[in-house]
Amino acid sequence: MSISWQLDAEPRPAILVLPPGAASLDEAEAAIELWEHYRRRKLDPTQRLAVQVMMAQDSAGMWAARTTGREMPRQNGKGDEIEVVELWGLVQRAEAILHTVHDAVLLATQTQQRMLAALDHKDLRSKVRRVWTGTGQQMIEMVNGGTIWYRTRTNGGARGVDDVSRLVVDESQHATSEHMEAVSPTLLANADPQLNACGTAALGARSEWWWMMRCRALSAAPGAFGYIGHTAERVSLDGAGRPVQMPVDVEDRGLWRSANPVVAAGRGGGMEFLEEQFKRLGPEGFAREHLCVWDPMPSSERAGHMAEYWAATRIEFAPEMHPGAVRLGWAVDAAGASASIAVAVGSAHAPYVELVDHRKGVGWLPERLAELVQRWSPPAVAHNNAGATAAQVGAVLEALVSAGVDASIMEPLPGARWAAACGAVDVAAREGRLSRHAEQPPLDLAGDRAGVRLIGDGFAWDARSASVPVSPLEAITAAVAVLPKPAVEEAAPKPVFAW
Repeated sequence: MSISWQLDAEPRPAILVLPPGAASLDEAEAAIELWEHYRRRKLDPTQRLAVQVMMAQDSAGMWAARTTGREMPRQNGKGDEIEVVELWGLVQRAEAILHTVHDAVLLATQTQQRMLAALDHKDLRSKVRRVWTGTGQQMIEMVNGGTIWYRTRTNGGARGVDDVSRLVVDESQHATSEHMEAVSPTLLANADPQLNACGTAALGARSEWWWMMRCRALSAAPGAFGYIGHTAERVSLDGAGRPVQMPVDVEDRGLWRSANPVVAAGRGGGMEFLEEQFKRLGPEGFAREHLCVWDPMPSSERAGHMAEYWAATRIEFAPEMHPGAVRLGWAVDAAGASASIAVAVGSAHAPYVELVDHRKGVGWLPERLAELVQRWSPPAVAHNNAGATAAQVGAVLEALVSAGVDASIMEPLPGARWAAACGAVDVAAREGRLSRHAEQPPLDLAGDRAGVRLIGDGFAWDARSASVPVSPLEAITAAVAVLPKPAVEEAAPKPVFAW
């Protein structure tokens, strides 16, 4: 049977799985009409499609999808989508709904307040039997027996709740396998149950379950499943079923629009707000929060961009280094987890690099840099001028000034220059012109595992795509960027011929 999916929705989802066996969208359309009437606002086309995916029914009147997933950047209307389904379930189907959130009791309270606002109409108020607002016990019970519980997953969220017909996994990027093992059995006793997961970009090792949902969406045979994902990423599965994420050009404004349906719908601050957020968060944070670019799947130990030729850059004997002839570079890993200092000598065309120091945290970094500057008198100390590294510039400058060092030797590398520096190290390594000390495991691993993210026409090392700290690689990149360029020999004069 042919049904009319809202496939003209713009922007189009990057990932879309329509439930197999779907035969009717009648209940979905009725639920949308009910919600729009009492909420006094309209869903945009992408939101309508999301509701259709959740509420499509098979020929027997059962949910066509037993499980659904919804990925999208923050503040794009996921809350309205699931509210449509929950409101219909309470008012028309007398469903028992368990709506779970992460560990924020405040969020559970806010979510309940949204539903109470939807029910705050003279037609619906009489249908509400009672409301519980106590911390950890939020609940709305309807006269028809329909009930919705709001629980946090980290505090035994399913305790006292059974025979649930709908399980909502809000903020799914925080849901762990242990959480799901605790709450999902509540669906077992129901004849027509459904699980609805919705969230933003995956967050490293915390999002293994959410990645499992995404991989199911990308698989050839997902089963009774539906999924809609708005993301700037292009992602697929390789032959072994592992996710392959293509680098994303975070500065591409077209991708900003395609990942954020709120822009096309004319809601919120639009592109002006996103431009400001890009400046506030920087490329990495913006990609995660507003482009729905996922951290790599925790279990995937993927080879990095330079894996094929990085090992060949090792040498056993270091060249001599003299004060005044070296350049220093430094870098900090995400969230200040660790930091690195590196040295480079030679020329930008044929550099030798060495990791000087790599430790956990950042407290040690400023004084250590000041000590090395005093010992080696480098003409320049370079660093990436973004992200976690840029956040430590003030502390480093203060340490240099306290040590009596001229702070003008600090050389920040902004976006385009940083991309050029990363590209130069990559080419020098590939062509065998870069060399490095053989006995430095942190640098070995960083170069072998680091992926890249696009910046304009170039790229930068991407800490998200590596399972090890990337600051050792970023530190040598910064140091190489301020090495002297090789002298360009003047071309001999061409002979002049007289004919």
